Amino acid sequence: MRNERTGKSRKPKDTGRARPQRRPRMEYTYTFVVPRSDTLLEFLLNKIHGMSRNSVKSLLSSHKVLVNGHSVTQFDFPLAKDDEVKIARNPVHEEPHKIGAEITHGSGETIRFKSLILYEDDAFLVINKPAGMLAVESDTVRYSAFYRALEYLKSKDPKSRPYILHRIDKETSGVLVFAKDIQIHSMLRMHWNEDVSLREYYAIVKGCFEEKEGTWVAYLRENENHLVYVSHDRNGKKSVTHYQVVAENGEYSLVRVTIDSGRKNQIRVVMAFHGHPVVGDDKYGDGSDPIGRLGLHASELDFENPKTREILKVKAPLPKEFQTMFQNVI
Repeated sequence: MRNERTGKSRKPKDTGRARPQRRPRMEYTYTFVVPRSDTLLEFLLNKIHGMSRNSVKSLLSSHKVLVNGHSVTQFDFPLAKDDEVKIARNPVHEEPHKIGAEITHGSGETIRFKSLILYEDDAFLVINKPAGMLAVESDTVRYSAFYRALEYLKSKDPKSRPYILHRIDKETSGVLVFAKDIQIHSMLRMHWNEDVSLREYYAIVKGCFEEKEGTWVAYLRENENHLVYVSHDRNGKKSVTHYQVVAENGEYSLVRVTIDSGRKNQIRVVMAFHGHPVVGDDKYGDGSDPIGRLGLHASELDFENPKTREILKVKAPLPKEFQTMFQNVI
């Protein structure tokens, strides 16, 4: 493995955790990002010029079409803005997942998908995503929140699917919201930052703070290695991070964090910049890993249902690793 900062080779860190289920890296003939709502067959006919309707149906029936990393054969499968559609060179066969069956995620913990559900109604499905679970599948890792949510919804209605509203990092646990209605998804995606009134996280960070609460404004940019950093010349995306120290144990602090707009790796980058890296962070941290995972948890998300104008407040309880580390002070 190569260190993204120095370019030097380094050995993978042994965390003692089970690795996510991986599949061989696949090769693709086409990759598309969906610009607007559509159905799968019509989208492919418009994108792959010169291919007949029967040829596209053959791609679907032969398990060569993937949506967000999941093999799809349904020709009228609904697509939403920002879905990723890929055509694989070889068939992709996946064994159906039994919703009631136990599953193992990246930390090695055995769980049931239904136990992750925090809230569900006709419009939304909200889960408490475990640390180590991808929000959406990658080329090599099959296990993801989207995949499990899709299988869960399809078990109740074969034509239903989840729609991705936002993402949280693989190693971050906590609130992850899917829309179940494509119209609500489209309305929220257009004004997500305005419709979300609270993004709350809890972070375990290195050191103790002199100022126990405050607000940091930073401008974030991303380099060629996809690492985010604070820009001093204000050329970048503005981020606003509010923090409040909840507990300390002499070496580490538990901090409640709210952010005004979700930027990539915002909390991790800003905390490290101010000398308090999030524990377990192998990108921006200092090597501290007292709980065997990234010390970041998405604890609450409040947003408005664009159809009913009701505010939905969803909370995910503090993980047991966080509580154990500060059990004498919280």
